[in-house]
Amino acid sequence: MPDDDILAGRRAVEPEPIDVTPPPRESAADQRKRPPSRSKMITVVAVAAVGLVGAGFLAAAGWRVAQQKDATLGTPARAAGLVLDESERAFATADYLRTALAARIDLDTSIGAVYADPADSKRSVLLFGGTTLLWSPERDLDTLFDVVSDDAGSVSGLREVSAGKLGGVMKCGTTRSEDGDIAVCGWADHGSVALGMFPGRRPADAGTLLRDLRAAIQHRS
Repeated sequence: MPDDDILAGRRAVEPEPIDVTPPPRESAADQRKRPPSRSKMITVVAVAAVGLVGAGFLAAAGWRVAQQKDATLGTPARAAGLVLDESERAFATADYLRTALAARIDLDTSIGAVYADPADSKRSVLLFGGTTLLWSPERDLDTLFDVVSDDAGSVSGLREVSAGKLGGVMKCGTTRSEDGDIAVCGWADHGSVALGMFPGRRPADAGTLLRDLRAAIQHRS
């Protein structure tokens, strides 16, 4: 009997069998019903926000390209109070720089012109540029300043100024000549690039005059 009591005691303390059966798998429907974790929700929101910012940037850039790409440049007889100089010397000078520009930037059309100041013959403006679809306007504008640097010496003090209502980028600086400093200003957008040389003027005044010239010279479809 003592042995029977011992066996009974052992049976009393014997552990319950462990259930190793795996839990039932959640169905796809159950998984969809379960709310997402907080960390997962934050990640999703962050990714969506970045995507929206990127999409907004691309949309704005695409709108600028569409708005600016179809540009034309002309050389009217009068522009911004200046008069087109149609002398042979002026034509030769403008054509020289227009050729130098075409060697650096592949353009669909190009212009070159000298505009005389009726108030002072020493303050004639030399203008050259062209039109094409430009994906990086600022880079192409810098290329135009390189054309001037190759021909007349480096352009110093180059800085960005307001491009006005037509948009894009505009920069002004100064180059030296035998007759003194010459202000150099240029603009570029997704459809055109142009540069002017303004002897006898400060860069700030040249920038204002170039904006006025641009308004008379540039047109968009």
